Amino acid sequence: MIKKIIISACLFMTLVSFSQEGTSSPYSFYGIGDVKFSGTLENRSMGGISMAQDSTHINLQNPAGYANLKWTAFTIGGGSNYTKQKSGGESATAQKTTLDYLALGIPLGKKFGGAFGLIPYSSVGYRIANENPDPTQISRRFNGWGGLNRVFLGFGYKIVPNLNFGVNAYYNFGKIQSNSLEYIPEISSGSRELNVTNLSGVNFNIGMMYKAKLNDKLSLFSSLYYTPESTLKAENTRSIATVAYNSTFDLAVIDASDEETSKTDLKLPQKWTFGAGVGDSKKWLMGAEVSFQDVGKLANNYNTIDDVTYEKYQRYSVGGYYTPNSNPFSSYLQRITYRGGLRYEKTGLVVNSTSINDTALTFGMGLPITGSLSNLNVGLEFGKKGTTSNNLVQENYFTISLSFTLNDKWFVKRKFF
Repeated sequence: MIKKIIISACLFMTLVSFSQEGTSSPYSFYGIGDVKFSGTLENRSMGGISMAQDSTHINLQNPAGYANLKWTAFTIGGGSNYTKQKSGGESATAQKTTLDYLALGIPLGKKFGGAFGLIPYSSVGYRIANENPDPTQISRRFNGWGGLNRVFLGFGYKIVPNLNFGVNAYYNFGKIQSNSLEYIPEISSGSRELNVTNLSGVNFNIGMMYKAKLNDKLSLFSSLYYTPESTLKAENTRSIATVAYNSTFDLAVIDASDEETSKTDLKLPQKWTFGAGVGDSKKWLMGAEVSFQDVGKLANNYNTIDDVTYEKYQRYSVGGYYTPNSNPFSSYLQRITYRGGLRYEKTGLVVNSTSINDTALTFGMGLPITGSLSNLNVGLEFGKKGTTSNNLVQENYFTISLSFTLNDKWFVKRKFF
């Protein structure tokens, strides 16, 4: 049954990854869009920390965790995001529902494990209107959609009982489209510029995990992973046309110029992440994690603006989990895992000389599915991104997420007596 579920989910996720618009943020105009969290809901609910070692859950952030798998694990997750945007005296609301990841992890021996899957990496989705109060002067409208997805294949190996090593290989692919319209409200036609960028490239993630016993009930957990700098190939197409529009801004092309094509190499910067925590892996864990990323080269010909620069990315996270009693014979409420965390990010984007930061408080619960090791996870995130200073946009958001992790034993040699 689990194999049928996996095949159906993979096909569905592949279709959705090409079509979903995963953000409504005006900040997704810059670079390759809003970069999404790359881990599972379990990690996201703990502020993003990733040092926990688990035999039934896939660690998508650090591939060294695959070596801990003792059960085949299939996981799929998604969520709905509700955002209130405000700038000056104006405000707007938006809602988006997305699939966030799909992955399958398989134990390949006592010391070896692997995983593969599909993860949306970044999302573009904005609609901006710059209306001139004088109806005889030029007004502008901008909208964009698309993003970058990645498929991955990774392996983890247990070098010694307490030390794991792992590597992920990613193939990145996607399309970003942007549409800008200049018009005079008293005239029924305007000028439209359409930019289409097809992205592709390969990169890697290398990780290590270490566990040390401090006493009979307490252990130290640590995690380190590194993503080297990589190149994204961008194939750009630009077309300019005279268009007719109506009151709902449906566009009809009247006259179009020849398409212009170009190629650009974008740079995904190198990134370091280190985390450490203490706890009893079957009952509780508390940890902290930091990430640092260099400045990348992500501006393309359609989103290069004078008042925008980039700085180094930083993330600081604290979080943990608590399970009252993991014994399968204890009561259901005792077997629920409770998670929480806090995250602060400097996104690396600087607009009008102002850093765009993102802060969030996270909560979650892991609800066991009776009669199995599988579970349903629910997560909540309350956050703020950006600021209203310097004519910028502040986003107050709330996200509710849901994921399933299904566990089974594969490749078991049958015995007959």
